[in-house]
Amino acid sequence: MSDKFIIHGQNCLRGEIEVRGCKNAAGPVLAATLLTNEECIIDNLPLVEDIFNIIDVLKSIGVEIEKVSERKIKVIASNLKVEDMDFEKVQKTRISVLLFGALLPRAKSFRIPPPGGDRIGVRPISVHLSALEQMGAKIWKSNDFYKVECQKLEGKEIVLEEFSVTGTETLMLAAVLAKGRTTIKGAACEPHVQDLGNMLVNMGARIKGIGTHTLIIDGVKKLKGVKHTIIADPIEASTFIIAAAAMGDRVKIKNVDCDYLDLFLKKMEEMGVNLEKGKDCVTVFKSPKLKATKIQALPYPGFPTDILPVVIPLLVKAEGKSLVHDPLYENRFNYVQELRKMGADIEIVDPHRTFVFGPKELKGLTIESWDIRAGACLIIAGLMAEGKTTIENIFQIDRGYEKIEERLQKLGADIKRVS
Repeated sequence: MSDKFIIHGQNCLRGEIEVRGCKNAAGPVLAATLLTNEECIIDNLPLVEDIFNIIDVLKSIGVEIEKVSERKIKVIASNLKVEDMDFEKVQKTRISVLLFGALLPRAKSFRIPPPGGDRIGVRPISVHLSALEQMGAKIWKSNDFYKVECQKLEGKEIVLEEFSVTGTETLMLAAVLAKGRTTIKGAACEPHVQDLGNMLVNMGARIKGIGTHTLIIDGVKKLKGVKHTIIADPIEASTFIIAAAAMGDRVKIKNVDCDYLDLFLKKMEEMGVNLEKGKDCVTVFKSPKLKATKIQALPYPGFPTDILPVVIPLLVKAEGKSLVHDPLYENRFNYVQELRKMGADIEIVDPHRTFVFGPKELKGLTIESWDIRAGACLIIAGLMAEGKTTIENIFQIDRGYEKIEERLQKLGADIKRVS
């Protein structure tokens, strides 16, 4: 049996909480260490299950990883043994898809199973694989494994069919050591994509257009080691801001880069959230009069799709009818049935759109987390609800939020982990 959270709701949150390193940046950063024989020092590592899994995968293929301090590691990938890859760990995290791009410049052939990840809809990796094939890789699927062969990667002009974050990162990893110029049009430019780009440049890569939708990468023969500090997690920052807006009375969220949250913070203020931006922090004050709104997930710098589930409980408190639209994932609303059980008035219009009618009071009961962000949604709902809420399958939450119950306890939340 997995652990569960027990929450006794309606406690007022007060105090300070600090944002940890970005999980979505840490995966690509760790993958990038495979591109050099030299020592890499990676700091501000988030201590979450998805990152533990990808570290175990790297160790299984011969990467030396030494703990320097609680959140800092030393990585040396000088002797790779791709044939020893831990397939079980690969299948536990979506981050593993980045290995396609990171291993191609180092290994002439390897086998890898399909990556894991959240159950939020069809998430094909055909965009990634098609682009790598244009650069010279041969990839085919056999007996539930991908077989990859490549003698030489050559730069190409690649037009992505969608703003795929992991697709962009996979191509960046492959292109920095490819022969010639690679131009990626329709590239994603999320904060963690920018973080990867900045790290690769510091390793000696030649990349233009970081932070835009067109990347121009001129391949180099060799990359050097690097010291890199992972950015703070904007999704975690947003989660804590929403929790504070729902149940807080002066909560300071520290280690926040507000430049990555422009549209999110604007939407919060539009809803009536009483917040103040400071240097590397956001303070949220009591926000008793919340208003309904329309929220649509869009590629960066738009409203992040990962925050849509988390904001739903806040809309349950808001006056009026809110519309939430996620054009990306057709199963993003699988947690709505759990909120309905708690008393929320939510109507799913189609797989991509839902109406939230408020304000409604929530009542605690036993519910299940389906994925990382749905889990954060249910925690906030539990904090709001009258009585006791039990959240099962919290392994999903642990994949993306580091000891979230201990950090919320310091704000006054009555939440505990039970084995």
